[in-house]
Amino acid sequence: MVQVQDLKNSPLAENPVIGQMISNNHEQLVFCNDNETGLKAIVAIHNTVLGPSLGGTRMWAYKNEMEAITDALRLSRGMTYKSSLAGLNLGGGKAVIIGDSKTQKSEALMRRFGKFINSLSGKYITAEDVGINTKDMEYIKMETDFVTGLPVNMGGSGDPSPVTAYGVYLSMKASVKEQSGNDSLAGKKVVVQGIGNVGESLVEYLVKDGAKVYINDINEERLKAVAKATGAEVIPADKVYDMDMDIYAPCALGATVNTDTLNRLKCSIICGSANNQLADENVHGNMVIEKGILYAPDFVVNAGGIINVYYELEGYNRERALSHAEKIYQTTLNIFKVSKEQNIPTYMAANRLAEKRIADIGKVKLGF
Repeated sequence: MVQVQDLKNSPLAENPVIGQMISNNHEQLVFCNDNETGLKAIVAIHNTVLGPSLGGTRMWAYKNEMEAITDALRLSRGMTYKSSLAGLNLGGGKAVIIGDSKTQKSEALMRRFGKFINSLSGKYITAEDVGINTKDMEYIKMETDFVTGLPVNMGGSGDPSPVTAYGVYLSMKASVKEQSGNDSLAGKKVVVQGIGNVGESLVEYLVKDGAKVYINDINEERLKAVAKATGAEVIPADKVYDMDMDIYAPCALGATVNTDTLNRLKCSIICGSANNQLADENVHGNMVIEKGILYAPDFVVNAGGIINVYYELEGYNRERALSHAEKIYQTTLNIFKVSKEQNIPTYMAANRLAEKRIADIGKVKLGF
């Protein structure tokens, strides 16, 4: 366990892990290992000023431990900002399990992970992410109460994808309104990259609103099924960034907005559900401006998921979750407003608004 205090002038700051934690003001990094089950996991806790950290657990076959650490640190920071901007009393955390979710998961491994989560005494609450499903949540629940995203038959909210997709849809409408004064998506050409549960639900919303939707995913069977059900048009992976489109919606893994893709993208808006879409915030946050593209920050756009599981903590009600998710529309517009007023990239405007709420509530808790 590593806790970050005043290490900026310490030799430890030269360590790449400690250096990352210091630069982004992370609170804690926990390494979990169990030889019996083969569990190798990392829990990153970024900030708990607003409340306990909450964020999903991702199981992925990382190339090495450093790649996993970097992912956990970056994702946990995004969860802090996401919850802050969504107006939730939650901090940001994230967990990653190193391994192939298709071949290395077991009941024993997930339950051992649950015991590690329980040892944090509620400072981190886990949920689903890539490679983890509701059955895994059931196993984790056997060892800890600090878990959400449970199946409906256990009193949980089940699949959060519909609420996440609803938030993406609303943020997309807000982005179109910012550019044109009208939030209708009718006739807009939208490329949705990644047709998982969120992507599929998003396509349904877009088609219903009259958008012309193009889709791509590595799962060919799912692509065909969604295309048949919705009328969306399948496009090959090598055409995604070269399409003549109005909106690019990245809904798979992150870092797809990078130097190469920005030199190819022909869109006026980027708005999707993927986390960490900008490969480098400082570089590509400015590049989207130079390209004349309006970027809706991902941790604002995809906040429907965290909103959904937040309401599970106090007795789930889908109507309340959807009602709260509707605020994403106005939050997106507020970020665009701050971006213009302060002449800063939209991601930076979102960061500042999130940081301001954390600072303000921090002062209240300290009695300032």
